[in-house]
Amino acid sequence: MTARTTAKARTRVLRAAGLAGLLALAAACTGDTPAPPTAVVDRGTVSSAVSASGSLVSITQQNLGFADRGQIAELFVKVGDAVQAGQPLARLDDAAARSQLASAQAKLDQQQASLGKLTGGNSVEAAQAALDSAREVLDATRDQVAATDAADASAVDRARVQLAFDKKQLELAKRQLQKDQKACAAATATTTAPATPPATEGSPDSPGLLAGLSSANSTNTGNTTSTNLACTAIRTDQQAVQTAKANVVSSQTALDAAEHQRDTDRAQGRVSIANAESTVSDAQSQLDGAGNDAPADIDVQAAVVRDAENTVADAQRAVDNAVLRAPVAGTVSAINGAVGDFVAAAGGATPLAPGTDARIPAAAGSADAAAADSASNGAFITLNDLQTFQLVVPFEESDAAQVAPNQRVDVTVDAVPGLTSPGTVVAVAPTADQISGVVSYYATIVLTQVDPQLKDGQTAQADVLTKVVDDVLRVPAAAVRQENGRTVVSLPGSDGQPVTREFTPGMVGDRFTEVRAGLDEGQEVLLPQATVQATANGGGGPGGN
Repeated sequence: MTARTTAKARTRVLRAAGLAGLLALAAACTGDTPAPPTAVVDRGTVSSAVSASGSLVSITQQNLGFADRGQIAELFVKVGDAVQAGQPLARLDDAAARSQLASAQAKLDQQQASLGKLTGGNSVEAAQAALDSAREVLDATRDQVAATDAADASAVDRARVQLAFDKKQLELAKRQLQKDQKACAAATATTTAPATPPATEGSPDSPGLLAGLSSANSTNTGNTTSTNLACTAIRTDQQAVQTAKANVVSSQTALDAAEHQRDTDRAQGRVSIANAESTVSDAQSQLDGAGNDAPADIDVQAAVVRDAENTVADAQRAVDNAVLRAPVAGTVSAINGAVGDFVAAAGGATPLAPGTDARIPAAAGSADAAAADSASNGAFITLNDLQTFQLVVPFEESDAAQVAPNQRVDVTVDAVPGLTSPGTVVAVAPTADQISGVVSYYATIVLTQVDPQLKDGQTAQADVLTKVVDDVLRVPAAAVRQENGRTVVSLPGSDGQPVTREFTPGMVGDRFTEVRAGLDEGQEVLLPQATVQATANGGGGPGGN
């Protein structure tokens, strides 16, 4: 929680304490005992946020990319398409991410089973569920590895067939070249040999001599035609041989690449199967020991469960990040990739305007302003003609560690009281800046809804919801306290005295704490109040309970 958020919570407590003090003082003056302030356990959202301030900036371009690198599996849009906020634009191959999510969920189930055992839950059933889930993950992993291996084997077979075909074509081209070379040489030798007149008697004008000359001329004419055809074809045959050689080299390269991909996928598949088998083994061990009710430290196991929940949340975020969605409405002006291409993770254009071409108001007019306003390098999809605002704000390093792309943001504007606009984190700068001596990281936030009251340059605060759970049982955080390692609240007693009640907490938010067990919906809990102790001369002073 940031210092600003802590200050807000402290202010709310002080205000409540001051109001309670005034009520107690009024009661002391009138002689009436005021009713203690209470709250009701209800269902709703529990969230925690980190906050930072900046200025709204109107934008006309968004350069978008994936949070993680990967291979493009699907493109849902083309250049020129108009898209709406939240619309899917492209998807990466998420098989590995889904496998990691399933594995993380199986481990969470296992840890929750252990916690249930310690707190009196049905640990055997939970452990069995964890084992079943782990086995499903193992089966799915084996199926995926088998499918990948079959696809790789098919690719290798196709590459081998193509190589054999290209080698055959090269052999045919060489034979044709040799055939035409021999024909050309033979015809040329015949054509250039001296003509020998047939042996005849009598004068040159005799019928026998004329017939011999005519036959020789006819033979020479035929040889010349044959020579021209064979010799002319030699150049074409040579080109065909060179083309066939290039095809053989290309086919050999494709075969080598297919075999390398097959070997790489097989190695990765063995690792994936080994990990899944290890998870099944752990789950089986947990099930075998589920009947042993030995005492254990509940707090330690609860911390393990929270850590497993964070791992599941990270894995789910990786799956969600495989789909690139439009943060705002716009028109697709560029797509830098095609299905099958590998793309790198988006890192933002500059450390000052991560993920977009937004300028940072504090740097306007500086030497870096032009760079901040230029288009981001390495953008996968570019959206143009946007009628919205974005906010580039610095988060101090401990808060920045909790900020990630696609998180929900509540944006409030000082000039428009009561207006809260939803937004989305686009990117976080990969490098830090020193701002007033504090190490900070800039984050770019895009408003997903625009109000006509918003204007460029207005001061705004961004509350990034780092953790959110919806529709859960909750109790105001002000009513919760710790006693001897237990989480408790005070309930109104039938005799007017408060009754301490222990409950099992879940997520602890800025204003509410999740209730997992121990309290019922609609139940009243006491809030802390200030008391006024009368003095002998009628004076008094406020105090905390």
